[in-house]
Amino acid sequence: MSFAAEVKNELCRHKLTRKCCAQAEACGILLYCNRFSPLEVKIVTESQAFSQRLNPLFHKAFGVTFDEKGDPQTPGKHIFTITDPQKLEILWDACAFDPTGPAHHINFGLLEETHCRQAFLRGAFLAGGSVTDPLKGYHLELATTHRSVSRELSTLLRELEYAPKEVTRKANYITYFKQSEAIEDLLTAIGAPVCAMELMNTKAEKLLRNGVNRRVNCEAANVDKTVDAAMEQRRAIQILKEADKLKDLTPKLQEAAALREANPELPLSQLAALCHPPVTKSSLSHRLRKLIELSKKVEAEEDVEEE
Repeated sequence: MSFAAEVKNELCRHKLTRKCCAQAEACGILLYCNRFSPLEVKIVTESQAFSQRLNPLFHKAFGVTFDEKGDPQTPGKHIFTITDPQKLEILWDACAFDPTGPAHHINFGLLEETHCRQAFLRGAFLAGGSVTDPLKGYHLELATTHRSVSRELSTLLRELEYAPKEVTRKANYITYFKQSEAIEDLLTAIGAPVCAMELMNTKAEKLLRNGVNRRVNCEAANVDKTVDAAMEQRRAIQILKEADKLKDLTPKLQEAAALREANPELPLSQLAALCHPPVTKSSLSHRLRKLIELSKKVEAEEDVEEE
């Protein structure tokens, strides 16, 4: 089951208690469903929970019910329709669409209370919403074919202190969110707190995993640097040894060379602790750099002699 289906299942478990909220939710469904015109209402869904909620919801809200049938070409798809003119008139009047033209509008008179606004958003999501699996990313959107409804929805969301974005995709007007915090808050508000918590947990796991990966990569890079530096230091010591120059070095440099040869795998911090007396990492690093500089001088002198 997809994450979006989980969200819709949880939303459909929300009890139908207030008539005002049932009307608000039903209007959200009508404005975001497949078709709503003066001649027909058509809602198509593959959600079993949504299909079971529709008739009780609309009966409580407006005293109307749907005709239901299955799609023979797509088993499991439910199609709900209303073509009865009297039922359509009830729905048309209740949702307060523009009586002078085909434009649809949100009936803000039904959304005076916060719980009714949340119910409207729940209906809009059930009919025209989708949300990405949080393992893949963060994206929630509401799609409608009505331009004015999309604009008014953005206004409604901003009044609820959300910051939605808008885009047009073919014949659909999309209101969407990409911020995980906004998606979490919206899901909680419309009645899916369990799914919101799942999103939060998934995000926390991803952050933890990414943090661990960064630390591992950083440690691996540090190990590579330590190995490369140790190899360069040992090569310098070998050059000085072959040129019989080690005996001419100061006691501190001789000690640094002996310790590095005996402990090629140790990082500087541990190698510095083996000095007598122990020295700082910076001091030992300076001594080893001095050995590298001396070895380069020896190589340069050998090149001159060869010429």
